[in-house]
Amino acid sequence: MALDAATGTVPWTIKGELILNCNCTVFCPCVVSLGKHPPTEGHCQAWAGVRIDAGDYGGVDLSGLNVGLFLEIPGNMGRGNWKAAAYIDDRASDDAYDALVAIFSGAARGTTGLFSMLVGEFLGAERAPVTFETEGKERRLMVGKKIQGAVVPVEGKDGKEIVVTNTEYWMGPDITVATATKGRVRAFGRVWDFDGRSAEICQIDWHGPK
Repeated sequence: MALDAATGTVPWTIKGELILNCNCTVFCPCVVSLGKHPPTEGHCQAWAGVRIDAGDYGGVDLSGLNVGLFLEIPGNMGRGNWKAAAYIDDRASDDAYDALVAIFSGAARGTTGLFSMLVGEFLGAERAPVTFETEGKERRLMVGKKIQGAVVPVEGKDGKEIVVTNTEYWMGPDITVATATKGRVRAFGRVWDFDGRSAEICQIDWHGPK
């Protein structure tokens, strides 16, 4: 069984979409500076959502599940000392839950392996009702009463979405510039409201160790 293998050696893949909303007042500097430039407010507070269209962890099917993330970074992204937590779709099987915890804690290595280096305190993972919906251009993430968020792309010339392309950003090379129409977090004693703040949309194609 895949979960019997040593964590960090199991091949895995996730394809889908990620949305993120943070406290930056304008588009997140981390995308182009790769964490070398500080967030606009000097620190980062963020929530994120992942919709898994197709996914596998050593034979454990992850397709159709959603994940919510809580992130708090004290300064430059690349300097680490992050605090993070994961909310795993309560529809996940026990094996899928364990797989997603391994992936989003960084223990599974691969694309998200940087979490194991940058997260100084993993606040934990828990099952929760996690919904990721798309209506028109708006993407919405709901994690019970803990995260309630929605983001929309920022339009550029001729109404086309503004996309930062060909980056080395960890999430993916092409990041759609977005803004939050709703960004509410009530978790771990934090009360955050990031309506109108920076947001990102990214098509993800992640994988584990080869």
